[in-house]
Amino acid sequence: MRPNALNYPHHCTVLLITVGLAAFGILGTIVSLNTFIANSQMLPYSCRCTSHSHSLCFSKSHTWAYTAILQSRVSDRFEPGTNATLLRNCTIFTGENNGTVVVHGDILLDKGIIKRLGKVTQREIDNTPNLTIIEANGAWVTPGLVDLHSHLGILSTPVLTGAFELNSRNGPILPWLRSIDAMNTHDDAYELAIAGGVTSAQILPGSGNAIAGQAFVIKLRKTKERTPSSMIIEPPHSLNGSDLLYEYSPFRWRHLKQASGENIDYYGNRMDSAWSMRSAYHEARKVKNAQDEYCANAEAGRWNLLNEPFPESLQWEMLVDVLRGRVKISNHCYEAVDIDSIVRLTNEFKFPLASFHHASEAYLVPDLLKRTWGGTPTIALFATNYRYKRESYRGSEFAPRILADEGIPVVMKTDHPAINNRYLLHEAQQAHHFSLPDNLALTSVTSVPAAAAGLSHRIGVLKKGADADIVLWDSHPLQIGATPAKVWIDGIIQIPVPSKTDTQNNVEVGMGKDGEEWKQIPKTPNWDRERNETLDWDGLPPLQGRKRQDAVTFINVQKVWLRNDDGEITEAASFRNDTPGTVIVENGKITCMEFNCIVRQNLSGDIINLKGGSISPGLMTYGSPLGLQEIEGEPSTGDGELLDALQRNIPRLLDDTGGVVRAVDGLMFGTRNALLAYRSGVTLATSSLARPVLLTVPGGHLIAGLSATFRTGSAHAMESGAIIQDIAALHVAVSHSHPMFEGNSVSVSTQIAALRRLLHGWESTNKETGLWFRRASEGTVPLIIDVDNADIMATLLILKSEIENSIGSRMKMVFSGATEAHLLAKEIGEADVGIILSPIRPFPAVWDQRRILPGPPLTNDTTLVTLLEHGVTVGIGVREAWQARNTRFDLDWARLESNGRISEHQVYAMATTDLERLLGVRAVEGVELVAFEGGGLFDWSSKAAAVISPQRGLVDVF
Repeated sequence: MRPNALNYPHHCTVLLITVGLAAFGILGTIVSLNTFIANSQMLPYSCRCTSHSHSLCFSKSHTWAYTAILQSRVSDRFEPGTNATLLRNCTIFTGENNGTVVVHGDILLDKGIIKRLGKVTQREIDNTPNLTIIEANGAWVTPGLVDLHSHLGILSTPVLTGAFELNSRNGPILPWLRSIDAMNTHDDAYELAIAGGVTSAQILPGSGNAIAGQAFVIKLRKTKERTPSSMIIEPPHSLNGSDLLYEYSPFRWRHLKQASGENIDYYGNRMDSAWSMRSAYHEARKVKNAQDEYCANAEAGRWNLLNEPFPESLQWEMLVDVLRGRVKISNHCYEAVDIDSIVRLTNEFKFPLASFHHASEAYLVPDLLKRTWGGTPTIALFATNYRYKRESYRGSEFAPRILADEGIPVVMKTDHPAINNRYLLHEAQQAHHFSLPDNLALTSVTSVPAAAAGLSHRIGVLKKGADADIVLWDSHPLQIGATPAKVWIDGIIQIPVPSKTDTQNNVEVGMGKDGEEWKQIPKTPNWDRERNETLDWDGLPPLQGRKRQDAVTFINVQKVWLRNDDGEITEAASFRNDTPGTVIVENGKITCMEFNCIVRQNLSGDIINLKGGSISPGLMTYGSPLGLQEIEGEPSTGDGELLDALQRNIPRLLDDTGGVVRAVDGLMFGTRNALLAYRSGVTLATSSLARPVLLTVPGGHLIAGLSATFRTGSAHAMESGAIIQDIAALHVAVSHSHPMFEGNSVSVSTQIAALRRLLHGWESTNKETGLWFRRASEGTVPLIIDVDNADIMATLLILKSEIENSIGSRMKMVFSGATEAHLLAKEIGEADVGIILSPIRPFPAVWDQRRILPGPPLTNDTTLVTLLEHGVTVGIGVREAWQARNTRFDLDWARLESNGRISEHQVYAMATTDLERLLGVRAVEGVELVAFEGGGLFDWSSKAAAVISPQRGLVDVF
């Protein structure tokens, strides 16, 4: 604004604010505002919004008071016609005081805000019209979850090329871009996220640019306006180009995404990235200095020096606001070298940083974090999602606890769709399992991310005047499988999903969770030794166990499960709490299993106290490249690229039309993902060369070769028992084009035509391709088809019938992935086709996976339940190697999600006997047993203490 354009009706502003504040009886604020306005009357408006000494933008005490005043009656997001709601008899996690404040009482929601928390009087109830009363029966209530790192709407699901808005290729420095300009309101993941209790998310641009653009924090519910702008919480005043809506409007934070490290290599190396940031901030500082000089002249009355317009730059105005402390920056950053670079940048240009994201090495450099200008930033982490690229290689499940011990705020996030937004709470649950205190685990997805975004006065907390974003849970939120029974956003019910027809959506939630134990904070193992070792070894502690071939004695054993002669898992021993059992193992074999073994045999050697734990057969994992690569993003650490016979000629050297190869030839032992799986009770893996459909991977080729089964804890292929089966099954993959790699695929009809030809036996059995496809068509080896789309599955079922009728065989066909298999459950069951659900919890990442059955609280049925009810044999798998370690929790979650329709024994078989049958794994000689301390295989309180290996004649002690 030009200096002589001071025609704003200040007296009207003062009068309106005074009248408004008087209505609330806040006379002190009236005086403060009058004094403030009087002192700034003679300044140009631009200077008053720039000057630290005069700007209301920086008068936080006035800002928050003003915001609270506005919110004490009605939310700016309130939609007329919304009923008030009273939740009675709740256990309320408020998120306040580091999550230590838990209130037993009621919550009154009205006009989009929390009107009362604790004791709601009968008078308030009587004076609240259109009130819906809900009896919570002591259930847990939390603030709506806040995801600080999400790409909802700009990387929409299912992913299509027309709505892929993640990164710009127009340069490394783009602070003028805004994620809201690309946010798709039709993303299927909004509803899924709400079904997980997530009510708010920060929508960040991608990490392909050093300064990627402006971010926005949104509510996930769709508004009546149906626009991206209407979803923003406290839209910045600059969003519509008018700066401040009113001259004295409350301060509102802006948000910016920065990135450093590997992802910006499109524009050069780390040095290039650092220079591009420094250069940009230097330009912004020049603009800021010119503004400050302009305003200094105005404050001093040197009007003769103000001959030019106020110095502004649309290009650099965002970074100018960063330098003025008005912006919450989220910085994508992994390694210590990159964290150090950004910390130096903040000190060079003197601006605060709100949060480091991913930050896989942040726990190793806490003192460096504390040197950030303006204060220590919040660290936003994954729980166990690491080792997918070099800079994430040292990431640790113990990082949240280590950082918390240093007094550094911790946030758990999803980076949706890297992890489905719906499972944000599971990130906090895992952090808690690995020793983050329960209060901090819950604040890591509520009040701490809200504070990092500058919005803790309205979201992430439950208190009077805060937004009415509430989640009522079916169990304690840190219990595995905790599911929202009800979700409100702005006081508007979202879960159960309001019906669009006259038919009500009656979805059962929490069946089988009636006991008081489900309302308790789950117990967790003691990880002190492992956490300390992680620090001692700079993030890469040795993962191999101590190998004991002499006697090892397990005491305080509750149960022992073994495989019988038919390979089935049965309970072999069960001991009472008052007389716990003892199990003695010599040379890897159980020699005694009674309550008085030590007395009878008087053996020495290692004594391991299982503290009421159990011993049971290990699990098997399938579906990921486990054992075929160390770091997904580093080609030199893996088997390499598979040849695709449909897109290039197979080299004559192979002398084979389809180029069928064997995974066993590319196996790598001792990878960190394999050893972590081993230490988590996953002792076997079947891996193929089929690549699962991922957003960053173009997907598998039609002919994916022959899988192999191996022991995850073995040192090398020549160790006794390391390779269980060098050939397990033949694998193919059939799918539509990948949205991001369209040129890397051929038509579905071409893929089916090739498969038909191969299965009919029209290739010579003298070559690998003809031999193995002939065996698959005859049913002597399983044919595992990686497929998600129901229409393609139907075509494959027809093809199976055609082949069987032609040659008189019974094929062993299995669909892996199988996201849409529930649509054909009856036909799949009748065709005797097996299913490997990979992953067990579906997500519509691409078009082939869009028709999911999400389960409670959106649907009563899950894909798993539907298939089992139609007699289908089901196994479970994962798509990425780091996920293998979580298999036992995936199984228990699937059981809980079934609302009592699936037993523990059934889910156990899905990663043992049933999965082995589906993959053609014959009877395993010397089944390894896992000894769990503090509980059983599926208990959140337990951890693997040892693996008993009869085949190798030893016990691995962890």
